[in-house]
Amino acid sequence: MGDTRATSQAGDDPGLPPLITCREPGSFARGVMAERHPALIEEVREAFPYGPRQRRSLDALRDEIAHGVVEPLGPGSADLDLWTAWGRGHFGRPWFDAPFLWSESYFYRRLLEAVGYFADGPWRGVDPFAPFKRAELQGGTVEEELRSLDDLAGVPAAERAAALLRASLWGNRADLGFRGPTGESAQGEAVPGLVADDSAVLWALLPPGSLGTVAVIADNTARELIPDLVLIDHLLEHGRAGRVVLHVKPGPYYVSDAMTADVVDCLRRLCGAPGEAGTIGGRVREAMRTGRIEVRTHPFFCAPFPYDRMPEDLRAELGSATLTILKGDLNYRRLVGDRLWPATTPFARLTAYFPGAVAALRTLKSDVAVGLDAPTLESLERSGRAWRTSGTHALIQVRARSGEAPTLSAEPRTG
Repeated sequence: MGDTRATSQAGDDPGLPPLITCREPGSFARGVMAERHPALIEEVREAFPYGPRQRRSLDALRDEIAHGVVEPLGPGSADLDLWTAWGRGHFGRPWFDAPFLWSESYFYRRLLEAVGYFADGPWRGVDPFAPFKRAELQGGTVEEELRSLDDLAGVPAAERAAALLRASLWGNRADLGFRGPTGESAQGEAVPGLVADDSAVLWALLPPGSLGTVAVIADNTARELIPDLVLIDHLLEHGRAGRVVLHVKPGPYYVSDAMTADVVDCLRRLCGAPGEAGTIGGRVREAMRTGRIEVRTHPFFCAPFPYDRMPEDLRAELGSATLTILKGDLNYRRLVGDRLWPATTPFARLTAYFPGAVAALRTLKSDVAVGLDAPTLESLERSGRAWRTSGTHALIQVRARSGEAPTLSAEPRTG
């Protein structure tokens, strides 16, 4: 994992809303821990011909979550000291008592330990989620979405930019792609699918002729990462960025989160497609060769903390970018803090600690939501739908410059 010099999040600040945990019966977080994670363990078991040791370890992890207490990593783990510090206050207690952000991250670290991802032996470095990623990447839906790029080839640049931004925003929604929603209400929706839209601010920060660096912190691979690569190509091709740094995870995480190997797989998929998709893939490949696109990672991207605790080297790197675009739900939770914020809490206030201009492109798939105006929030609440967690709504939020703000966690920034 590497040393991010972080300490435990066991404490909390009484001046802030409570951290989200899995304690509340019927809550989204509890459903993830009690149902989704055990189901994922079974899916991983079936996806590989793991031997008795791995299968026993997976069974033990499933039973520990349901009936036991949080156990530390096994002796000999390279990051044992880190997680010993990060888990102080959580070990020896039920999984459901820990902060949701921490317990989710630690679950994935424990799952990797169970299958031998970090251990010496034949399973070292074998991504347990690779079959799921590859199945999505090779699916017919991706094929259809790649073909739809031909429809955008001749449209004006501004219209094309708007479509590609929407595709990147909605890319991990199962039934949407490059022809994704424009923000209008679908039949039966109480409010538009796009509940906050700062896209005009985003484009104003990246006017044609820009020579700066844009940082993109990726979320999922396959159907989300391909639209990200297409959007990155558009930024470079139309002079809205001189260079793009694509940040990915250093290891398997949250099932479908993108690693460098996934970037390569998605690029091959693009390059092998006919028409406009293949042309874009060729440009992306050449941009990577010349350094106009650089893929990077950092241990902090798999740490169980919000971004206000990022180490100084990462803070300096993101601070030097013209704009940092954070993709997806997990990055959003880490950006604003995984707390029960009132949904009208200003996005700019919660992100003022961030070292430079920042944009969040996020489909709503967890309880955290901020930066909504009061009429929108009222309509969402009246709808009677689980708008925070269903993936039917999304947002584009941008904070143009840094400033003063309270921290999002109870601990000081690492570094």
